[in-house]
Formats: sequence, C-alpha cells, structure tokens
Amino acid sequence: MEFEPKWIAWETTRRCNLKCVHCRSSSELEANEHPDFSLEEAKKILDDIASYASPVVVLSGGEPLLREDIFDIARYGSDLGFRMCMATNGTLVTEEICRKMKDSDIRMVSLSLDGACAETHDDFRNQKGAFEGTMKAIELFNAHGIPFLVNSSFTVRNQKEIPEIYKLVKGLGATAWYMFMIVPTGRGEDIMAELIPEKLYDEILEWHYQVEKEENELLMRPTCAPHYYRIVRQKAKEEGENFKRRNLKFSTGGSKGCLAGQLICLIDVDGEVLPCSYFPKSAGNIKTTEFKKIWEESDLFLQLRDFKSYKGKCGECEYVGVCGGCRARSYAMTGDFLAPEPFCSYTPLRIQKK
Repeated sequence: MEFEPKWIAWETTRRCNLKCVHCRSSSELEANEHPDFSLEEAKKILDDIASYASPVVVLSGGEPLLREDIFDIARYGSDLGFRMCMATNGTLVTEEICRKMKDSDIRMVSLSLDGACAETHDDFRNQKGAFEGTMKAIELFNAHGIPFLVNSSFTVRNQKEIPEIYKLVKGLGATAWYMFMIVPTGRGEDIMAELIPEKLYDEILEWHYQVEKEENELLMRPTCAPHYYRIVRQKAKEEGENFKRRNLKFSTGGSKGCLAGQLICLIDVDGEVLPCSYFPKSAGNIKTTEFKKIWEESDLFLQLRDFKSYKGKCGECEYVGVCGGCRARSYAMTGDFLAPEPFCSYTPLRIQKK
C-alpha cells in the first residue's frame, strides 16, 4: 500500500497546564465544553485502528498527563502491538510518572524546548518555571532509561537561539531533535506577525543541512518545513555527494516533506481525523466511521495524495514528489490546502523556462 498510516498523533485531551503562544489547539486547563473521551471509547478506537494498521501512536494533548487513565490507554495500545509514545510538556513528570511510563511500555517521549534559557522558553510557554520543569523531566528520563526526543518551535521571537538550542539538546541525551517551523493554527494565529519570514526560511534550513551533514549522534529533522527535502537534494547535487539522510525516516518511515494524510494523521479529542496536527480540517470521525474507510476513501486524504492537483508553483515543481509544500500552512494562510506553499522561495524549472 503506497499510502500506509505509519504515525498517528492522538489528542487525548484538550486540557493543559500551560498556555503556549503557538498552541495549535488553544488548550486551557479546563475544557468543559469538550470533555475527554472515556477509557472504553479509547479502547474501541485502538481496536479499530489495530484491525487495519500498526502505526506509531503518540498520546498527545493538551497535556496527556492530566488524564488519570492515560497509562491504561498506553498499556492497552502496547498490548495490541502498537509502538506507544507520548508528547508532554514535561512539567508534570515525576518519579512515579516515569515508573508508569515504563510499566505501560511507552517507547518514546517527546517534549519541547523553545529556548536555550529559561527566559526565552518560559516566555514562549507563557509560564514561569516551564524551562526548569522540562529540564527536570529530562533528568528523570535519563535516570529511568526512558528514550526521549526534543521538539523546538521557532518564530522570530526565538530563531536567533536555534544553534544554542541544538547544542543544548545534543548535550542532554536526547534521541532526536525536531525543529518545527510554526504553522499558524489555534493560538498560533495570534502570532502571525512573528512567523519566520520567507527570506530566512532557506537560510535556516541550509544551516540545518550543514549541521546534520556532520552530525553522527543526534537524529535531526526539520518539521513543517517540507522544502528542506528540496534543499537536501539541491545541496547534495551541487556538492556531488550521495548524501543519505538516515534520520529523515526516523519516526514515520517516510522520506518526503509533507506527509499529512499520506503517512500520518491526527485524531482529535472529538474523534475527528485530521491530516496532521496543524491541519484543522476533518476527513471523517472515527466514532462513526471505520478508520480504514476514512484513511482509504475520504475526499480530503485522496486530494492530498494527488500531487497533480496541487496549484501554482507547487503543481509545476519538479520537487513536488519529495516536498509537496506544507498543506497545513497553505490552508491556514490562504484557505486553500492545494494552494502553493506560502513560504517557499523556489521557482520551479518549468516556470523558469516559460
């Protein structure tokens, strides 16, 4: 199967103890209008997915550790054969939480560092002490032998700290570092003016390329920046190298930029199946429709997989098969998910020759 679900993020709650400036789901500590689904509903969803595929399942939020039954969900998924992972902000991690992670066979934990120091990270997370909490969580993960990766989200607010954050993460024992180029959804819409400008995008990605080229220990992957895959191929061709990007296949099994609705998806707390965490358009609801049917037959997913239907320079681009542009960013900034990637500066050869 060409388009097989390899990785599913699952919003297990909208509740969160932080109010991060870029939060895609605008999470709050109380979410009475959108209550969490029950443990029994969670088991039914996992059973449904297991009958069709065996993806990595990331228990996300909000903050999943606010659910008292989150490790019951994790254990059930592990028993079904899923590689169960968790995305947490780290501030609620304790010795007991670590033991429960081990007992429920959580295979990987992701947490975020959005600054090389407390001042920057806490500003991004709108919570004093958030940096200290994350660092304490990392200390506990290392002590308990729990593999973890670090996500870092960037805007002009913190983009100057990218090299310092990389150095910090490398020294913390992380398995991987994912550099997120923010997509303005949820609360992220409020910081539209802070998005990395187009002229700096390729510069940052080229820095990433040079660092990763020499990096032998820390797995790296730019996220929500699919044109990186174009840059990799351009640079390798310029330098006459057969440069293998081992880490680009780390979590999804894919070697393409935008994987939304192709190898990955998000299930939100209401059961809506979205192309990715930053793409607030539903392909169907898993509570009323089998996951297999949504994955294989939904109009939205089929459109995302039809690269010939992409508009403007994305549709003309010779790199559409390895990049594809960020469909979520196109949707957020133009209202059309098939529109050209708004922050791509490249002019396809076909257009250059016209």
